[in-house]
Amino acid sequence: MDFGVGYFPTHDGIGPGPLARMLEERGQESLFFAEHTHIPASRESPYPGGGALPQKYWHCYDLFVALTAAAVATSRLRVGSGICLIIERDPIVTAKEVASIDHLSGGRLEFGVGAGWNREEMVNHGTDPRTRMRLMAERVEAMKAIWTQEEASYHGEFVNFDRIWSHPKPAQRPHPPVLVGGLGPTVLDRVLAFGDGWLPNYTDDLIERMAELAARAQRPIEVDVLGMAPDARALERVRDAGARRALHWLPTGSSGTVEAALEHWEAAIVELNGG
Repeated sequence: MDFGVGYFPTHDGIGPGPLARMLEERGQESLFFAEHTHIPASRESPYPGGGALPQKYWHCYDLFVALTAAAVATSRLRVGSGICLIIERDPIVTAKEVASIDHLSGGRLEFGVGAGWNREEMVNHGTDPRTRMRLMAERVEAMKAIWTQEEASYHGEFVNFDRIWSHPKPAQRPHPPVLVGGLGPTVLDRVLAFGDGWLPNYTDDLIERMAELAARAQRPIEVDVLGMAPDARALERVRDAGARRALHWLPTGSSGTVEAALEHWEAAIVELNGG
């Protein structure tokens, strides 16, 4: 099992490039960035974590700018979106951004996608929350067509375009891994429909749901677990259940704040490995 971290890359914390270099030098395998284009000031949608919404949610750099900074600052670290809110993005533009970063990085991009939780945020992008899951599926399918076909077209309920040319193509073939985020009751249906992997946050019932996914899958599907605590016993559970990668959310802040939290994460990994 590989180990990495998740992070909200804000303008007032350690930059995405310096953070990526730190992680690569310390032997972490991957870095995943969160995304929010904005947060509506109305704050009608309740924060899933409970309590007040942390300011990092509306102080993030653009996801693909942050991923580019992390990619060019490193040579081995895998960089990923955890998650890209594809229901708020044009699929042709996003396909170009994903392919460009994957090409520039030499094939080091992991593409986590999801629908998010903030309904007002979706509406501001013209997305009807009631149809967001169908919209997400079509946008992912359309991007796959752009990545894999020289002359791509797509016709669906929400996404429509006739023959287009778009280069570069991703360095990874057929495309970067599409990791479907989420924990809702129907998320495994989406993983099986258009995902190369599942990118859930850690929960008490995750091991059982991983077993369900394995039983239903007719092809290899990897599981990368976000939100892991620096706890060797929890890491052992997900490793033994077959997880490919465990990821710990680092606090957003200065290099000192980040490094202190990273040391706790590294200590749990050492304990897991019997060091």
